[in-house]
Parts: sequence; structure tokens; C-alpha cells
Amino acid sequence: MRTMVVWCPDWSVTAGLLELADGRDEDDPPHDVAAPAVVLANNRVVVCNATARAEGVRRGQRRRDAQARCPDVVLLPASPDRDARWFEPVLAAVEEVRPGVAPLRPGLMALPAPGRFFARGGVGGEEAAAAVLAEHLVDAGVWDCRFGAADDLYAAERAARRADPQGCLVVPAGGSAEFLRGLPVTVLADDGPEGAELADLLRRLGLVLLGDFAALSPASVSNRFGAYGVEVWRRVQGEEVTRLASRTPPPELACEISFEPPLDSAEAVTFSVRTTAERFVAGLSERQLVATGVRIEAEFEDGVSARTWLHPRCFTSRDLVDRVHWQLQAGMASSGLRSRKSTGETITSPVTLVRFLPDTVEPAGAHVDGLWGGGADDQVVRGVARVQAMVGYDAVRVPVRQGGRGPADRQALVPWGERPVGLRPVDRPWPGRLPGPAPSRVFAEAPEAEVVDEAGVVVAVTDRGRVTGEPWRFRVGVHWHPVAAWAGPWPVDESWWLGPGSGGRAARFQVVGVDGRAWLLRWRSAGGWEVEGAYD
Repeated sequence: MRTMVVWCPDWSVTAGLLELADGRDEDDPPHDVAAPAVVLANNRVVVCNATARAEGVRRGQRRRDAQARCPDVVLLPASPDRDARWFEPVLAAVEEVRPGVAPLRPGLMALPAPGRFFARGGVGGEEAAAAVLAEHLVDAGVWDCRFGAADDLYAAERAARRADPQGCLVVPAGGSAEFLRGLPVTVLADDGPEGAELADLLRRLGLVLLGDFAALSPASVSNRFGAYGVEVWRRVQGEEVTRLASRTPPPELACEISFEPPLDSAEAVTFSVRTTAERFVAGLSERQLVATGVRIEAEFEDGVSARTWLHPRCFTSRDLVDRVHWQLQAGMASSGLRSRKSTGETITSPVTLVRFLPDTVEPAGAHVDGLWGGGADDQVVRGVARVQAMVGYDAVRVPVRQGGRGPADRQALVPWGERPVGLRPVDRPWPGRLPGPAPSRVFAEAPEAEVVDEAGVVVAVTDRGRVTGEPWRFRVGVHWHPVAAWAGPWPVDESWWLGPGSGGRAARFQVVGVDGRAWLLRWRSAGGWEVEGAYD
């Protein structure tokens, strides 16, 4: 997904002037937000607006020199809190058009490029989206805003800094590296003191463009310019992977309900939170958001139960009510309390408050139903949720794929409706991993087996992974079967440090009998042969 960056130049000055205009009395003359102004820190200019620069004011000047060049300049103190406070309405204005904004620092934000929705005939999408965003920002009082769109965050930021006011500079798809290589090394000064130091060093070495820096070898960059130089080199190569961290939803999206007097029945609590759950979902919908992760807090008179719930799609009010019920049941089970659904048995620690807090939110457009509705899928989801409510949250599980060598290692069971976390990565090499196709059946308890060669000697695998004899016959259960074909071995040596019976050397074989049935057999140095799976 492409990235768009919104840059508001000289934001510290803009925020200071907005605060001055907001704090004036009604009888005072109107404040000119376009007046020349600077932000001072340690009696030096750290930020100045375009009007002040036109009078000769520059960053790094002393206060006296700035006033000498522009006697009417407005002096503002540096205040990061003020900059962040006045940038909040700007973020909210952008979120009205495109949720999922990631603030980088006051005056700079990033968001997934909303070009597809605004495209007409396949062109003009990102420029049109920038025009809509600029209109919203001008209405919010931000007159100078600039946009950049590219495949990655770094190139998009550089493009925004070179765009015209209220304009958008679009880097074509796949053109980030070419765009960055044509920029002068002085643009690194925008990254802070570390970037300014690197830019000065590159200029003294005769490297004028970022493309000259990108032409150096990775080893030379690492040895001469350190970790930051390697990071810049990778960015210029177009190797940066953009990961936008959308800001935490505003606190007003959280909803809660308190009970006075406290409720001592789990069923009464579940029934009472329905309206609050609907209000929580509706508040997200107003911002074109849905929640895929929700934190539910239940306060008892003698403690608090808090848990973050994940959803494979997005939460509805019914899903939230079910999660409250399951969480109360789990809390009562862990504390020795009981709740009997048929009789409405009271619990010994009444509930005083239930709170819903959004933990992970995503744009609603990414979770809309199909043109013809959910159909059978929605019925399956509701049916499984109903079964889960009756038999328990952890009783309904679904298999998910994870990394591993054997077929049993490459699957894990997670509660239905929960996103899998903490799984072994699939993209690792996993030496000794069994190639496809995967067996259709994997035995939880592996039956014993035996494989012999033509002389009737049990086949084994040496320390160097060599087979002691060609498999001729094998036995699964009682009956022996001639071997029609076989493949392997795939040796592994793992978990040997856990002691006897906890791993060690093993090897897997794929064996096909003359009856056409195929088996996945495993030889273990400590336990002989066993059946790990079957190919039906």
C-alpha cells in the first residue's frame, strides 16, 4: 500500500500564532497569523516562518540579530506541548476524510494513500485526495499544507517537503529510488542533528547527490558512516518497508456503564451492557472505523478483570456482549465464584462497572460486506459463536498454520474468533522440514511401525543421515506390506538437550505400499519406527 505524508511547514510558529490569536480579548485588534515570527530556544532562532525568512531571518541566528533584520518579528518561546496541542485538530480534520492517521511529530503525519477512491479513469487519484484533504485543513485554519505520495514513508516525506503549498508531489509506483537519488544530500538535515552531520560529511567528501551516496558499497557505508549511514543508504536504495502505527483512538471512543447498586448476577450484567456495546460500536462507525481489538474491563467490589479480545473480522455489539459474558465466567472460575445460567445464581463479588476501550481500530472500508451480503458465512459465524457461548470460549478451536519441521509442529489450535499470536514464523528455513504435499491425517498418538530391508533387518539412519538399508517391507499395525515406492530420509536432530525421550536424532520417510496407500513414517534413534501421518 502506498503512503501519503502531510507536512505543515514551520508548525511551531503556526501553533504559537494560533495560540496568540486564540488568547486575545474581544476588544484587542485581530492578530495577524501571517506576521513574521520566530520560535526561540536558548536565545537562538530554531524555527522561522516564510514571512520572517523574506526579511533575512534564518535558523541559528541570535535573538538580537533576528530583531535587527526584522524589527517587527514576533518572538515565541519553544513549547512542544503547545505544538502537539494545536496539531490535534489538524489530525482530527484529516481523520474525517481518511482514518488511520499516524502522527510522526507536530506538523508531520502519514496515512495510507487514499488515491483509489478519488481516482477517475485510473488517473488523478492521489492528487484529488490531496486536494480534498487540503480543503479540510484550510477550513481548520491551516493555510500552508503540502502533500507527498510514494511507495514508502521516507520518499513520501521528501516529496511533501518539495511540494507547493496545498499541492501534492506524487512519486510514481516503483520510482522511489530514482526520486531519492536525484535529491541533494542537504535534505538529510531535515532528519535532525544526526542527518545534518552526515550531510556535512558527505559534502566535504565530494558527494553532492544522494545517488552518489547510494553508489557506495554496503561495506564501505557501514565502516565509514555507521548504523545511521546504513539506514539512509537502504532508504535511498528503495528498500524501506513502511509500517504506519496509527494513533491510539481518542479517549471519547471508550464507553462504560456503572451499576448502582452493583449487580450480583452474570446474566444481569450481560443484559445491562447491550446498550453500552451498541453505543461503543456506533461511536466507531461515526468515524468510519471498526474495532478488531477491544479491551474489556470489569470492576468487582473486590478486584478488576481486564482482558484484550481480538476478532478475525471486526466486533459487533453482539460480539462484545458475548465477550463480557465469557470474561465474567472466566473471572468467576478463577476466583472460585459460580454462575448457573438456568437459575441466575448470584455471585459473591458484585460487578460495579464494565468498560469498553478500543485497542486496535481499522478503516471500516476494509471490512465491508460483499455486494450480495455475507450469506452462509454470516450464518456459520453466528452458529459457531452460539456454540462457543454454550460450551465455553476455549472449547471451540480452529487450526492455524505455523512454522515447524514436522506436520504436527506446523499446526496450532487457537480459540475461534481469536487472532493467533505467538506462533512460530512460517518464513524461516526450518532445516529438515518435510516437503509437500502435507499428510491429510496427523496422528495425535503415533502408532508403532516397523520397516525392514530385503534381508529382514530393521532399517535405521546413521549419524550422517545415511540409510542402513533400502526399505523393502513395512508394518503398520499387524500386517506387513511390500514397499512400492519410498522417499527420504529427512533427518532432524533437535531437543537433544532435554534428555532421553525428548527429541534427539530422527528421520522421516514417505512410504507407499503396493495397495496404493501412502504413509508418513518417522524413525527415532531412541524409539524405533512410528506412524506420524497418512496420505488419503
